[in-house]
Amino acid sequence: MVDLIKTFLPNVYKMGWAGQAGWGTAIYLTFYMTIISFLIGGILGLVAGLFLVLTAPGGILENKTAFFILDKVTSIFRAIPFIILLALINPFTRMIVGTGIGPTAALVPLSLAVFPFFARQVQVVLSELDRGVIEAAQAVGANSWDIIGVYLREGLPDLIRVTTVTLISLVGETAMAGAIGAGGLGNVAIAYGYQRFNQDVTILATVLLLLLIFFIQFLGDFLTRKISHR
Repeated sequence: MVDLIKTFLPNVYKMGWAGQAGWGTAIYLTFYMTIISFLIGGILGLVAGLFLVLTAPGGILENKTAFFILDKVTSIFRAIPFIILLALINPFTRMIVGTGIGPTAALVPLSLAVFPFFARQVQVVLSELDRGVIEAAQAVGANSWDIIGVYLREGLPDLIRVTTVTLISLVGETAMAGAIGAGGLGNVAIAYGYQRFNQDVTILATVLLLLLIFFIQFLGDFLTRKISHR
Protein backbone atom coordinates (compact mmCIF):
# COMPACT_ATOMS: atom_id res chain seq x y z
CA MET A 1 0.00 0.00 0.00
CA VAL A 2 2.78 2.39 0.95
CA ASP A 3 4.64 1.55 -2.26
CA LEU A 4 1.52 2.34 -4.30
CA ILE A 5 1.17 5.73 -2.60
CA LYS A 6 4.86 6.47 -3.24
CA THR A 7 4.44 5.58 -6.90
CA PHE A 8 1.11 7.19 -7.79
CA LEU A 9 0.86 9.91 -5.12
CA PRO A 10 4.46 10.97 -4.50
CA ASN A 11 3.70 14.46 -3.24
CA VAL A 12 0.95 13.17 -0.95
CA TYR A 13 3.45 10.75 0.56
CA LYS A 14 6.10 13.46 1.03
CA MET A 15 3.71 15.56 3.10
CA GLY A 16 3.32 12.72 5.60
CA TRP A 17 0.72 12.40 8.35
CA ALA A 18 2.12 14.48 11.22
CA GLY A 19 3.90 17.83 11.31
CA GLN A 20 2.67 21.32 10.55
CA ALA A 21 1.75 20.48 6.95
CA GLY A 22 0.83 16.82 7.53
CA TRP A 23 -2.48 15.30 6.52
CA GLY A 24 -3.43 14.49 10.10
CA THR A 25 -2.86 18.10 11.12
CA ALA A 26 -4.87 19.41 8.17
CA ILE A 27 -7.82 17.13 8.95
CA TYR A 28 -7.71 18.06 12.64
CA LEU A 29 -7.63 21.81 11.88
CA THR A 30 -10.58 21.52 9.49
CA PHE A 31 -12.64 19.78 12.18
CA TYR A 32 -11.41 22.22 14.84
CA MET A 33 -12.39 25.32 12.90
CA THR A 34 -15.70 23.87 11.69
CA ILE A 35 -16.94 22.55 15.02
CA ILE A 36 -15.80 25.36 17.34
CA SER A 37 -16.88 28.20 15.07
CA PHE A 38 -20.27 26.55 14.52
CA LEU A 39 -20.80 26.12 18.27
CA ILE A 40 -20.08 29.83 18.82
CA GLY A 41 -21.72 31.25 15.70
CA GLY A 42 -24.54 28.70 15.79
CA ILE A 43 -25.58 29.63 19.32
CA LEU A 44 -25.47 33.33 18.43
CA GLY A 45 -27.42 32.65 15.24
CA LEU A 46 -30.05 30.55 17.02
CA VAL A 47 -30.62 33.27 19.63
CA ALA A 48 -30.69 36.00 16.97
CA GLY A 49 -33.08 34.00 14.78
CA LEU A 50 -35.39 33.40 17.73
CA PHE A 51 -35.46 37.08 18.65
CA LEU A 52 -36.06 38.08 15.03
CA VAL A 53 -39.23 35.98 15.15
CA LEU A 54 -40.29 36.94 18.67
CA THR A 55 -39.81 40.70 18.21
CA ALA A 56 -41.17 40.88 14.67
CA PRO A 57 -44.57 42.51 14.03
CA GLY A 58 -47.13 40.10 15.44
CA GLY A 59 -44.53 38.26 17.54
CA ILE A 60 -45.10 37.45 21.20
CA LEU A 61 -42.43 40.01 22.20
CA GLU A 62 -43.16 42.51 19.44
CA ASN A 63 -40.64 45.34 19.55
CA LYS A 64 -40.12 47.36 16.39
CA THR A 65 -36.87 48.97 17.55
CA ALA A 66 -35.22 45.73 18.68
CA PHE A 67 -36.36 43.95 15.51
CA PHE A 68 -35.09 46.76 13.26
CA ILE A 69 -31.63 46.83 14.88
CA LEU A 70 -31.20 43.04 14.91
CA ASP A 71 -32.50 42.69 11.37
CA LYS A 72 -30.09 45.32 10.03
CA VAL A 73 -27.08 43.94 11.94
CA THR A 74 -27.83 40.47 10.57
CA SER A 75 -28.24 41.80 7.03
CA ILE A 76 -24.99 43.78 7.15
CA PHE A 77 -22.87 40.88 8.38
CA ARG A 78 -24.61 38.53 5.95
CA ALA A 79 -23.71 40.81 3.03
CA ILE A 80 -19.95 41.00 3.74
CA PRO A 81 -17.95 38.44 1.71
CA PHE A 82 -16.01 36.16 4.05
CA ILE A 83 -12.57 36.95 2.62
CA ILE A 84 -13.22 40.68 3.23
CA LEU A 85 -14.56 39.97 6.72
CA LEU A 86 -11.24 38.29 7.53
CA ALA A 87 -9.37 41.53 6.87
CA LEU A 88 -12.04 43.89 8.17
CA ILE A 89 -12.22 42.48 11.70
CA ASN A 90 -8.53 41.66 12.07
CA PRO A 91 -8.03 44.28 14.84
CA PHE A 92 -11.02 42.86 16.70
CA THR A 93 -9.64 39.33 16.25
CA ARG A 94 -6.30 40.42 17.72
CA MET A 95 -8.08 41.98 20.68
CA ILE A 96 -10.08 38.80 21.35
CA VAL A 97 -7.49 36.04 20.87
CA GLY A 98 -4.21 37.99 20.91
CA THR A 99 -3.22 37.18 17.33
CA GLY A 100 -4.49 37.76 13.81
CA ILE A 101 -3.12 34.56 12.25
CA GLY A 102 -3.59 30.86 12.81
CA PRO A 103 -6.56 28.53 13.32
CA THR A 104 -7.65 30.08 16.61
CA ALA A 105 -7.68 33.54 15.05
CA ALA A 106 -9.82 32.15 12.23
CA LEU A 107 -12.52 31.17 14.73
CA VAL A 108 -13.55 34.81 15.19
CA PRO A 109 -14.38 35.64 11.54
CA LEU A 110 -15.76 32.14 10.97
CA SER A 111 -18.13 32.52 13.92
CA LEU A 112 -19.21 35.96 12.74
CA ALA A 113 -19.84 34.53 9.26
CA VAL A 114 -21.96 31.69 10.67
CA PHE A 115 -24.02 33.92 12.96
CA PRO A 116 -26.01 35.94 10.34
CA PHE A 117 -26.32 33.03 7.91
CA PHE A 118 -27.74 30.69 10.55
CA ALA A 119 -29.87 33.46 12.09
CA ARG A 120 -31.67 33.98 8.77
CA GLN A 121 -32.15 30.24 8.34
CA VAL A 122 -33.62 29.95 11.84
CA GLN A 123 -35.86 32.97 11.25
CA VAL A 124 -37.30 31.45 8.08
CA VAL A 125 -37.90 28.06 9.73
CA LEU A 126 -39.63 29.47 12.81
CA SER A 127 -41.64 32.05 10.87
CA GLU A 128 -43.18 29.25 8.78
CA LEU A 129 -44.43 27.25 11.77
CA ASP A 130 -48.18 26.83 12.17
CA ARG A 131 -49.40 29.88 14.08
CA GLY A 132 -52.19 27.79 15.50
CA VAL A 133 -49.75 25.82 17.63
CA ILE A 134 -48.30 29.02 19.12
CA GLU A 135 -51.74 30.50 19.71
CA ALA A 136 -52.84 27.28 21.42
CA ALA A 137 -49.85 27.49 23.77
CA GLN A 138 -50.72 31.11 24.56
CA ALA A 139 -54.34 30.16 25.17
CA VAL A 140 -53.39 27.71 27.93
CA GLY A 141 -51.28 30.34 29.69
CA ALA A 142 -47.80 29.48 28.41
CA ASN A 143 -45.16 32.10 29.22
CA SER A 144 -42.44 33.34 26.85
CA TRP A 145 -39.99 30.55 27.75
CA ASP A 146 -42.68 27.93 27.21
CA ILE A 147 -43.46 29.34 23.78
CA ILE A 148 -39.76 29.40 22.86
CA GLY A 149 -39.71 25.71 23.76
CA VAL A 150 -42.72 25.14 21.48
CA TYR A 151 -40.95 26.94 18.62
CA LEU A 152 -37.83 24.81 19.03
CA ARG A 153 -39.69 21.50 19.37
CA GLU A 154 -41.99 22.13 16.42
CA GLY A 155 -39.19 23.43 14.22
CA LEU A 156 -36.56 20.83 15.20
CA PRO A 157 -36.56 18.77 11.95
CA ASP A 158 -36.15 21.90 9.82
CA LEU A 159 -33.61 23.34 12.26
CA ILE A 160 -31.49 20.22 11.75
CA ARG A 161 -31.85 20.63 8.01
CA VAL A 162 -30.63 24.25 8.06
CA THR A 163 -27.85 23.27 10.48
CA THR A 164 -26.66 20.80 7.84
CA VAL A 165 -26.65 23.53 5.18
CA THR A 166 -24.77 25.88 7.51
CA LEU A 167 -22.10 23.30 8.37
CA ILE A 168 -21.51 22.52 4.70
CA SER A 169 -21.13 26.23 3.94
CA LEU A 170 -18.76 26.56 6.89
CA VAL A 171 -16.49 23.78 5.62
CA GLY A 172 -16.05 25.82 2.44
CA GLU A 173 -15.22 28.95 4.42
CA THR A 174 -12.48 27.14 6.37
CA ALA A 175 -10.66 26.85 3.05
CA MET A 176 -10.60 30.65 2.71
CA ALA A 177 -9.36 30.91 6.31
CA GLY A 178 -6.03 29.71 4.92
CA ALA A 179 -5.50 33.34 3.92
CA ILE A 180 -4.60 34.05 7.57
CA GLY A 181 -2.53 30.92 8.04
CA ALA A 182 -5.31 28.83 9.58
CA GLY A 183 -4.32 25.62 7.79
CA GLY A 184 -6.81 22.84 7.12
CA LEU A 185 -7.60 20.75 4.05
CA GLY A 186 -8.64 23.74 1.96
CA ASN A 187 -5.32 25.41 2.61
CA VAL A 188 -3.48 22.19 1.73
CA ALA A 189 -5.35 21.98 -1.58
CA ILE A 190 -4.38 25.55 -2.51
CA ALA A 191 -0.99 26.19 -0.88
CA TYR A 192 0.57 22.74 -1.14
CA GLY A 193 -1.32 21.47 -4.17
CA TYR A 194 -2.42 24.08 -6.68
CA GLN A 195 0.28 26.70 -6.05
CA ARG A 196 3.08 24.10 -6.16
CA PHE A 197 1.60 22.21 -9.12
CA ASN A 198 1.16 19.06 -6.99
CA GLN A 199 -2.01 17.77 -8.59
CA ASP A 200 -2.17 14.63 -6.43
CA VAL A 201 -2.23 16.77 -3.26
CA THR A 202 -5.03 18.96 -4.62
CA ILE A 203 -7.08 15.92 -5.65
CA LEU A 204 -6.72 14.10 -2.31
CA ALA A 205 -7.50 17.23 -0.25
CA THR A 206 -10.59 17.82 -2.42
CA VAL A 207 -11.73 14.21 -2.03
CA LEU A 208 -11.34 14.41 1.76
CA LEU A 209 -13.38 17.64 1.85
CA LEU A 210 -16.08 16.03 -0.29
CA LEU A 211 -16.20 13.01 2.03
CA LEU A 212 -16.63 15.33 5.01
CA ILE A 213 -19.44 17.21 3.26
CA PHE A 214 -21.16 13.96 2.23
CA PHE A 215 -20.94 12.73 5.83
CA ILE A 216 -22.47 15.96 7.18
CA GLN A 217 -25.26 15.74 4.59
CA PHE A 218 -25.93 12.07 5.33
CA LEU A 219 -26.01 12.65 9.09
CA GLY A 220 -28.28 15.69 8.72
CA ASP A 221 -30.71 13.83 6.44
CA PHE A 222 -30.73 10.81 8.78
CA LEU A 223 -31.48 12.90 11.88
CA THR A 224 -34.15 14.91 10.06
CA ARG A 225 -35.95 11.74 8.94
CA LYS A 226 -35.58 10.15 12.37
CA ILE A 227 -37.10 13.12 14.20
CA SER A 228 -39.79 13.80 11.58
CA HIS A 229 -41.13 10.24 11.94
CA ARG A 230 -41.31 10.24 15.73
